[in-house]
Amino acid sequence: MKTILNVIWLVLSGFWLFLGYIAAGLILCITIIGIPFGLASFRIGLYALWPFGHTTTERRDAGAPSMVGNVLWLVLAGWWLALSHIVTGIALCVTIIGIPFGIANFKMIPISLLPLGREIVPTDRPFATR
Repeated sequence: MKTILNVIWLVLSGFWLFLGYIAAGLILCITIIGIPFGLASFRIGLYALWPFGHTTTERRDAGAPSMVGNVLWLVLAGWWLALSHIVTGIALCVTIIGIPFGIANFKMIPISLLPLGREIVPTDRPFATR
């Protein structure tokens, strides 16, 4: 079932969201300071490409630097990536078959706004530690 949902997701919105995250990552990787943010963007882009069967959890070892990084991320890239999830989610919710995918888009807004200090894990082990 996860595979079917992922394939439909890929066709309806996953590919375009993936391209947005990759574009944000490339722009952020231009400077040395932006490389950690670019890597976070690439990681979330892969999650946006194939989200069903994965979830996000908080990292317990993330501290104040990730909070400062999240503020910078929000200013540099997070707001327009979250906006893309909102627009895509609303567009998908217009159709009956797209409602579950629109809801999945809305669930991705928090990680697109504040990705640092979060980890993407398979749903069969959401509380696993490193």
